[in-house]
Amino acid sequence: MTITIVGLGPGRVDDLTRRAWRALERAETVYLRTERHPCVPNLPEGPRYQSFDGVYETVEKFEDVYAAIVARLLEAAKTGNVVYAVPGDPLVAESTVTRLLTEARSHGIPVEVISGVSFIEPTLALLGIDALDGLQLHDALTLAGLHHPPLNPDYPALLAQVYSRAVASDVKLTLMNEYPDDFQVALVHAAGTETGRVEWLPLFEIDRRDVDHLSSLYLPARGGMSSFEQFQEIIAHLRAPEGCPWDRKQTHESLRKYLIEESHEVLEAIDAGDMPALAEEMGDLMLQVLLHTQIAIEDGDFKMGDVLSAINNKLVYRHPHVFGDVQANTPEEVVTNWDALKKVEQAEKGSQRESLLDGVPKSLPALLQAHEYQAKAAKPGFDWPKVDFVIDKVREEIDELLEAESDADKADELGDLLFVIVNWARWLGVEPETALRQANAKFYRRFRYIERALAERGKTPDQSDLDEMDTLWNDAKASGL
Repeated sequence: MTITIVGLGPGRVDDLTRRAWRALERAETVYLRTERHPCVPNLPEGPRYQSFDGVYETVEKFEDVYAAIVARLLEAAKTGNVVYAVPGDPLVAESTVTRLLTEARSHGIPVEVISGVSFIEPTLALLGIDALDGLQLHDALTLAGLHHPPLNPDYPALLAQVYSRAVASDVKLTLMNEYPDDFQVALVHAAGTETGRVEWLPLFEIDRRDVDHLSSLYLPARGGMSSFEQFQEIIAHLRAPEGCPWDRKQTHESLRKYLIEESHEVLEAIDAGDMPALAEEMGDLMLQVLLHTQIAIEDGDFKMGDVLSAINNKLVYRHPHVFGDVQANTPEEVVTNWDALKKVEQAEKGSQRESLLDGVPKSLPALLQAHEYQAKAAKPGFDWPKVDFVIDKVREEIDELLEAESDADKADELGDLLFVIVNWARWLGVEPETALRQANAKFYRRFRYIERALAERGKTPDQSDLDEMDTLWNDAKASGL
């Protein structure tokens, strides 16, 4: 038993190769991925033709369509030779073929591939572009099932088999996570036939047009240096001998302060609700990640692929309720699973932590570190039974601070008071670092109100007094600042 995969070309029967014609002519049964192909009515007489068009209507999920076709072909191969014919070239945008090759190899079934003219050549001719300009090829049916497109937006892309409005709709939603809604794209219809044409339109409209099994979608390069790969190239260039002297001299240690600064600038943009600023600050934060990674590349420590592979695998592993069959219906159940999986990972690495608190970074801001320490300790039950006890402890620490005499004792008691206040915040469900940052921002707004009001009176704070400034403070508070 053998499987022969035949490419039918883009449309015209004249584009069918002589080798393909002979393979079809000698077959008893020819399985067509689709009979909705212009050359099918003109194929050799004699064989019995059987299509898989019905699978597209009966299978609910797009990703299951190709699996169902492959399963049927393998079943047919158990009783004799199989000829499977697909549009274009078998190894260009044909997911069934790649799946079939893998499955046939595992079953020990010989496979012969008879190449054909793909849809690409006539599509390139209609668009007037060169494929060597970084053209990316993808199956629209595969991309439709993703949440983010696996595309480099700095290069053009061609998506095959946008065969229905439903597929076009799912593809559109995926692409809109990377491209602007009104990004100009092209629907290419019937490439390789007499009726081939190109229709330019905004991305958001692609599911409002008539499409069929001979439709594909072309996305030009987005431009604007919008890819992660371009980001890496710029950083590598800056670090190269012909690059920037400042960037070349940086080390992991010298960049520490910038990583901290950029993280806090991101937080500031979040607190301000300033989305344009947040986009810019996120870029600055990513710059630090890429600089550290480029230094590691040059030192032979690790590459960006190692960074991405590690985090991708970690996310999938620690979310078995999303990517596996584990049940976790509440955030609390997710955290429980997460912690258990972390312990397994640490044991496998031989880096079991000595303390529950060892997972809290020593470099965290003090308020946040205290909050994390207390949350970690509370998991095995080291916690007050109810919030009233925490409030009593706050009062106790205030009294001890008031009774402290030496500077050292006052500092020690103040630390204890702050620590228990953080515990109170945890009981209230308030993240203390954020709460204090918001209080700082509120103080800044109200004090600026005082400064502006005094300036209108020809004064500075130094020329005012507490009563005047306190009145203005209450005015600021009353105004909602």
